Amino acid sequence: MKKLRHRFERFCYNHRTKGIPNLMLWITIATAAVYLFYLVSGNDVLYRLLAFDRSSILRGQVWRLITYIFLDYDASLLWMVIGLLCYYSLGRAMENLWGALRFNLFYFTGVVLMDIYGMIFGVQADVFYLNLSLFLGYATLYPDTYFRLFFIIPVRAWIFALFYLGITAYQVIMLSYPVLYFPLNLYPLVALANYFLFFGSDIKHVFPMSWRANAGRLFRKKKKYAPQEPKPRTGAIPFPKAGSYQASTATVKAPYHHKCAVCGRTDVSHPDLEFRYCSKCNGYHCYCQDHISSHTHIE
Repeated sequence: MKKLRHRFERFCYNHRTKGIPNLMLWITIATAAVYLFYLVSGNDVLYRLLAFDRSSILRGQVWRLITYIFLDYDASLLWMVIGLLCYYSLGRAMENLWGALRFNLFYFTGVVLMDIYGMIFGVQADVFYLNLSLFLGYATLYPDTYFRLFFIIPVRAWIFALFYLGITAYQVIMLSYPVLYFPLNLYPLVALANYFLFFGSDIKHVFPMSWRANAGRLFRKKKKYAPQEPKPRTGAIPFPKAGSYQASTATVKAPYHHKCAVCGRTDVSHPDLEFRYCSKCNGYHCYCQDHISSHTHIE
């Protein structure tokens, strides 16, 4: 599985310019246009025309499979402006790090998963959880970034991410017990499936490094070493065979000092790049500035 994901990351990097560039910019513009039409006209005819509806889709209105991402129903003008600016900046930051192709796949994977679930069970697809997966993805890539709560209080991104994950878990539990509201109870998990699918074990980066270190010490198994009997000494001192010392000490100098373990770029082929070594990987592995925060850790 790790090799498959490594190949996927290499493929996305080699084709990072493919796909729709500035995807969140176009989505933001379309959402703002629909909302302004609603404010000016005073009716929701455009909302009813673009919203997800299984019966209408089965009658041939297939555009509803994608156009519902431009709708935000219960939002005032101020919160609409703040929300659009926030989601645009989050998506733009992720696209700059990942490239257009991988970000497009991340976003539209969430759309397809919600479409499939909505068509099978008749659930109303909503853009709220899709944008929530966007926020969680940003918080995983940049956990130490600060957000201004009420535009004053600085709060780290990982705190908001854990808060939203807690709310999602609470909603799933409340819709499952004491009365099982299936399939609504599983819809938040399906809507966030693209986040879990693309990040996998990297979800742990949402938690502070101190928490992960303490959890690793708690669950790490201590190795038991069996006592070794001392070997009897002999009068003969073993010497290496002729030529072995020269062969073991001979080193071959590589034509570079640093090489990214994901994309293969070096400080010689790309002297403008910065290279770092990951302390979380098992071993001494180097990564360039584009993959130091998004690579799969080697265990």
